[in-house]
Amino acid sequence: VPFNRTPEGFRDQRRFGGTLYKRTSFAGATTGQQLLYALDEQVRRREVEGKVKKWEFWDFLGPVLDDAGHCRGAVCQDLVTMQFRAFPADAVVLATGGCGLLYGRSTMSMVCTGSAVSRAYRAGAWYGNGEFIQVHPTAIPGADKLRLMSESARGEGGRVWVPRTPQDARDPRDIPEADRFYFLEDRYPKYGNLVPRDIATREIFDVCTNEGLSVEKDRLCVYLDLTHIPRETLDRKLGGILEIYEKFQGVDPRVMPMKIFPAVHYSMGGLWVDYERSAAGGMVEGAVRNQRTSVPGLYAIGECDYQYHGANRLGANSLLSCIFSGLFVAPTLKAVCEDRRSADDARLFDAAVRREEERHRALLGRTAGVENPYDLHQQLGVLMTRAATVVRRNDQLESAYGQVCDLEDRWRRCAVSDTGNWTNQNVVFTKALGDMFPLAKLILKGALLRDECRGAHFKPDCAMPGIVESDPSAARVEAERWCDRFEENTRKWLKSTIAECRPDGSPAITYQDVDTSLIPPRPRLYGLVGADVIEEVWKERQAGQGESSREATVAAAT
Repeated sequence: VPFNRTPEGFRDQRRFGGTLYKRTSFAGATTGQQLLYALDEQVRRREVEGKVKKWEFWDFLGPVLDDAGHCRGAVCQDLVTMQFRAFPADAVVLATGGCGLLYGRSTMSMVCTGSAVSRAYRAGAWYGNGEFIQVHPTAIPGADKLRLMSESARGEGGRVWVPRTPQDARDPRDIPEADRFYFLEDRYPKYGNLVPRDIATREIFDVCTNEGLSVEKDRLCVYLDLTHIPRETLDRKLGGILEIYEKFQGVDPRVMPMKIFPAVHYSMGGLWVDYERSAAGGMVEGAVRNQRTSVPGLYAIGECDYQYHGANRLGANSLLSCIFSGLFVAPTLKAVCEDRRSADDARLFDAAVRREEERHRALLGRTAGVENPYDLHQQLGVLMTRAATVVRRNDQLESAYGQVCDLEDRWRRCAVSDTGNWTNQNVVFTKALGDMFPLAKLILKGALLRDECRGAHFKPDCAMPGIVESDPSAARVEAERWCDRFEENTRKWLKSTIAECRPDGSPAITYQDVDTSLIPPRPRLYGLVGADVIEEVWKERQAGQGESSREATVAAAT
């Protein structure tokens, strides 16, 4: 991977959102793309050596399960010939990304429908933390999709601002500093433009909708300004994303501030996966439980698993989790394959293929349907974006759940306009749309039940206000009460949401405790009034707990 280098030849590093130190190696502004190129190169090399066989343009339709509920392979469809085939396997690994298309438009690839995980979920795999969806603060609004303006732009010094005069008609380059509102820098001086993504997103949303300071009257957006950075630096470190902006907006961001707005970007939730815990709290390498879903024999890695980001995700950590889960699933698969089972009955796979063929024929027979799948998808996207992104309210979530159920009923009356048996994208999309409804319901249900603010999940009615007392002693008492409430909320809600699919497609929600033995939770105090006194009280409590723990250890030893 061609990582950027310092003048001394070391790998260069930059800051990302939620961090105070430069910790992330990078390859310009296209690190993920460069990693993909490197991985593809190695896959091709192994393909030539006969160690890898690729099946491109195939759609995963579901795991093949035996009578004991173990995954014995997968049933898939060729997207060119539309033929079905079952693949026997010792293990099946899903690495199919997020579910961005569920929201209509997102920064994710247009293939990120969530279909694969939805099909695994309906086959019995648990889904964890579905309600936690990250909305990235900086994307280019577009009619077809939302294109990411990487956080690397702010990591290299990009500044977010709006004119202090609503919809100021002046050229942004002519607006003096005194008339510019750098709201992230003003409200979060410690982190500036690199506050965590959920906070930056809420601030941009608030500035545009509640304060009426959107740059444009008919479109919500703010400025992301790179014009103060030397052109040579921009081309060397950010050339990839600047070319994207110039291509789709027709404006050179080196000389004119970019117009951006938040967009759905990442799903922290995904298929629940297990791991073998070591005595030190880490993962036991090579254990067959690592990255295994609740269905034995079915594994998940990358964005389609739930394990590594909790309620939020720091910038660049998606690359870390993809590399880590992919690296550690390899020895696990080796152990699984070494313990090979006897060959499964071919009738198991024949039956799976027949089921999918029957479903396919039934869908092709819907020529007299009255609903348009593309119209239903657009309605679903608008509904989910309104109810389950930046700000969430219980009445809207409850209403949205009922509307999703209605849309699902209408989907069963969809007309399929293309009934051909060659590259039929109409029927593939209609299937994918049907897969979105179970995921939408578990996201909405999880968000409705979680009455708190945690990471990307923000309910104004559950937010913990800052300190209002100005007298130091009174403020101290208020901070004690604040910490009491925080501890109570932690005991109640520091849990992973687990969704199981009922026969009717609705989610059954349960909760699992989160292992915090390595890093205990602490209050998140970005921009909160009275944060200093709250932090002081919290540190005193933690120090007291640590002393009590040490005394108990000494007493036990004696």
